[in-house]
Amino acid sequence: MNILIILPNWLGDAVMATPAIELLATYYPDANFTFVGSYASIEALKYHPLCKNAIVDETKKAKNRIKATYELAKKLGSFDIAISFRNQIHSSLLLRLTGSVICIAKRSWHSMFLLSHAPNIKTNKHLSKQYAELAMTNTDLWDGNTPKLKLYIEPKNLEKQTLGINAGATYGSAKRWYPERFAQVAHELSNRYDIVIFGGPNETEMANEIESYLKQYGVKNYTNLAGKTTIKELCENIGGCSLFITNDSGPMHVAAAYGVPSVSIFGPTKHTETSQWMNERSKIVRHEMECSPCMRRECPLGHHECMKGIMSPEVIKAVRELDI
Repeated sequence: MNILIILPNWLGDAVMATPAIELLATYYPDANFTFVGSYASIEALKYHPLCKNAIVDETKKAKNRIKATYELAKKLGSFDIAISFRNQIHSSLLLRLTGSVICIAKRSWHSMFLLSHAPNIKTNKHLSKQYAELAMTNTDLWDGNTPKLKLYIEPKNLEKQTLGINAGATYGSAKRWYPERFAQVAHELSNRYDIVIFGGPNETEMANEIESYLKQYGVKNYTNLAGKTTIKELCENIGGCSLFITNDSGPMHVAAAYGVPSVSIFGPTKHTETSQWMNERSKIVRHEMECSPCMRRECPLGHHECMKGIMSPEVIKAVRELDI
């Protein structure tokens, strides 16, 4: 059974799709997966034992994306089942052009026109559940249960208790809590944990700001890894942490996949849709606002009160409530 899976673009969304992939592996035990996706999603998921081919989708960079999509489809060939976890016209077109008989994507005008299956997946549930429903469209055997997140990258074995700090959020500034407050929390916990500061290549400024505050506080047992890790190394290091404090972000979902005790700070996004799926040792810190969740990359009202109102003692209290 050859199955094509078009992965979500964002790292966090790709991790939230892993329960759906595990369901496919369970219900089609003879499956061979081909993954197509962004660099980040491929680097995180290509280690799945049933993945036989993993391709980074570069069609967006082409001068003629439709032509590039056609060429990629012909390179891929036909599959027994082809599924897209993206709700995007070029992804629907890619599935159609492979010539696969069963092609599945969430209902939209283009998926209804181009594909054999376009189920109407309601969005009033966690994204992992939405992906699972989509993956199980063509089977009558599913009991409705959505398993835990799963990554096949081995976590790093860290000798000391380690606190991971992730102040970034690639989606936009509205999702980001403040470096000074992350540093205050890290300072409070530094007598118990070594500290690792995480961040992507575009988040080094925030990480460096946290580092500067830690220096002012006299904290020395920290490592700044922002911009210095591959996706694989990021997952390995997060998986080895004893505690993770983070914004709503891709690394938050990586921590959830490893069951790392976590405190996540939510502002403008839907915690009911993108919280740490089935991480039993996790807490969310958020303030209910009339204007949230606005789902905007930057605060449209200019005050950012959904994040500004969250102070470091609240996050420290949530850590203590984890009882670890």
